[in-house]
Amino acid sequence: MNEQSASGRPKSEPLPCSAIVYRALLKKRWLNQDIGRVEAGAYLLREKEKNRGLSVNIAAICSPQKCAGKFDKCFGVASLHVGRIRELGLDVVADKYDHAYIKGLPYKDDNLAEAERLAGLLAKQSRIVWLDTTLY
Repeated sequence: MNEQSASGRPKSEPLPCSAIVYRALLKKRWLNQDIGRVEAGAYLLREKEKNRGLSVNIAAICSPQKCAGKFDKCFGVASLHVGRIRELGLDVVADKYDHAYIKGLPYKDDNLAEAERLAGLLAKQSRIVWLDTTLY
């Protein structure tokens, strides 16, 4: 039996395809302000994420502002549609009531070409939903 989260959803449960998740954009270089797009670097796994997956927040529970507020400095927040993420062969699994991980991304040191390809596809799918204009 799966352990229940605060929302009643079992922990480590895949999110429905209709769900939206938010990626906090913690580095200025992850945003291209000139064209209003997210850069692929926002979707490359950091070393501390390589065994868990790429950290995202669940939009139905966490607003873009609340997502950004979880960090000392957040330049923006981008949204992704879970169904579109799955079309890339990846999965999105909740680990807390308001948080999930994108699973299946390779770490860049293990497979740079595939990591960059998938990061680029995720960047193309994502939409900026919040910007901290005070940091620009």
